[in-house]
Amino acid sequence: MIKDLFHNPPRKKQYLISLVAVLSVATLGLALHDLVGYQVVALMLLVTVSVLTMFLDIVPVIIAAVLSALLWDLLFIPPRFTFVIGTTEDRLLLLMYFIIALIHAVLTYKIKQVQKDVRDREEKSKAIKFYNALLNSLSHELRTPITTIIGSTDNLMNAENLSEKDKTELLSEISIASLRLNQQVENLLSMSRLESGVFQIKKDWCDVKELIYTIIHRFEPAISNYKVSVFVPDNLPLFKLDYGLMEQVLHNLVSNALQHTADGTDIVITADCEDEKLLLTISDSGKGFPEKEIDLVFDKFYRVQGSRPGGTGLGLSIVRGFVEALHGKVTLTNLPLRGAMFTIEIPTEVSYINRLKNE
Repeated sequence: MIKDLFHNPPRKKQYLISLVAVLSVATLGLALHDLVGYQVVALMLLVTVSVLTMFLDIVPVIIAAVLSALLWDLLFIPPRFTFVIGTTEDRLLLLMYFIIALIHAVLTYKIKQVQKDVRDREEKSKAIKFYNALLNSLSHELRTPITTIIGSTDNLMNAENLSEKDKTELLSEISIASLRLNQQVENLLSMSRLESGVFQIKKDWCDVKELIYTIIHRFEPAISNYKVSVFVPDNLPLFKLDYGLMEQVLHNLVSNALQHTADGTDIVITADCEDEKLLLTISDSGKGFPEKEIDLVFDKFYRVQGSRPGGTGLGLSIVRGFVEALHGKVTLTNLPLRGAMFTIEIPTEVSYINRLKNE
C-alpha cells in the first residue's frame, strides 16, 4: 500500500508527501516527547527521511531532511520552541543529524540511479535478443511461403514435362503458401491496429455456425489430417459481432491447434448462447500447455517452450486483443485427461431469427 502511494508521484505531490510525513512524525514526537526524550524523536525523524529516500526524488528528500532538522531544533532540543541550542553536545548532535540525513538521501538516490541504469541495460540487452529472435522468426515465416510460390511458379512456367496431377499439386502448394503468407501479413497488420488503437468495431448480425465452417474450409487440405468435430445447436441465434474480428480470432485459434498438435488429433469446436452471451470453445486432445506458461501464451511474441519451429507468437495475442475489443474475455485451461481448451465469452445482442426458421 505504501509503495503504491509513493510510486513515481508527480513532483508537486512529492513535496506534499515529504512535508506531510515530516510534520506527522514531528506531531507524534510532541506527544511522546516526555516518554522517550528528544534523542529518540531524532531517530524517528531520521527513519522518516530514510523511508522517503526509497520512493521520492532527491530534491523533496533534501527538503524533508532540512525541515526535519529545523523542527527537531525548534520543538525538541532544549531550550524548546526556540532555535537557540543550549549545549555544545546538542549542537554536535544537530550537525551530525543534518549530515547523516543528507548523506543518506544522496547515497540512496545514487544507488537508485545505478539500479535504474543496470535495469535499463538489462532491458536493452533483452530487447535486442528479443527483436533478433523475432526478425529471425519473421524472416523464416515470410521467406518459406515466398520461396514455395516462386519455386512452384517457375515449375509451372516450364510445364512441358509436367502431368496434370503435378500441375494440380503445384497450384495447391501455391494456394497454401499464399494463404500462409497472407495470414502472417494479416497478423502483423492486426497487431499494428491493436497497438495504435485506431481500428473501429463494425458490428453486424453474424451466423457463428457459418463462420466456423468457413474457417475450417480455409485450412484444407491440412486440416483433413485431423479429427474435427463441430457442435452448434440448430437453433443457435444470430449474434451482433464484428465479423472480420471474429474471423481472425477463430482462424488464429484453429491455426494454433494445428501448429501445436500432431496429425490425427481431435479438435472440437463448440458454440452456444447463454445469458445473451456467445460462448465459443476450441479444444484439442494434444499435450496441453505447461501450467507455468498458461498465463503467458497471450503475451505478444511469446512462444511456448519446445513448440514446433515456425510462428511469430502473435496469433494468441491478437485473439485476446480482438476479444477484449468486443468487451469479451478469452481463457485457456488444460483439460483433465489430455489437451487444452480455449473459451471465449462475448456479451452481445442476440437475434432469434435462426431459431424461428428452424422451429
